[in-house]
Amino acid sequence: MESPTPLRLKEARKAAGYTQQQLGIALGMEPNTASARMNQYEKGKHAPDFTTMKRIADELGVPVAYFYCEEDDLAELICAWNNVEQAERVKLLDVFKRSVLESKSEKDK
Repeated sequence: MESPTPLRLKEARKAAGYTQQQLGIALGMEPNTASARMNQYEKGKHAPDFTTMKRIADELGVPVAYFYCEEDDLAELICAWNNVEQAERVKLLDVFKRSVLESKSEKDK
C-alpha cells in the first residue's frame, strides 16, 4: 500500500499557500536545498521523520495525524476536529459515542 503522506503533504502545502521552497525555508532548511528536499517528500522518495512531520504540520496548521491517515473522509474529519474548541470536542465526542452505541443496539435487535 502506498503511503498517504506525500499527497497529503502536497495538498496541505498548497492549501496553506506555500511553494515547496517557501515551506522548506520556513522549516529552517537552506534556501538552495529547501525546494528539492520538499519535492522528495512530496514524491515519496524520502519520508520525513516524525519530528520533522510535526514541524511541517504545525507550519501548515493541520494535525500531524492528517498526514498518516489512510482514509480521505477520516483525514477530513481530523482537520475539522483540529478547528473545534476543547469544550465543543467533549460534547461532539459524547454525541458520537451515543450515536454509535444506539446504532449498534439497533443492529443487535
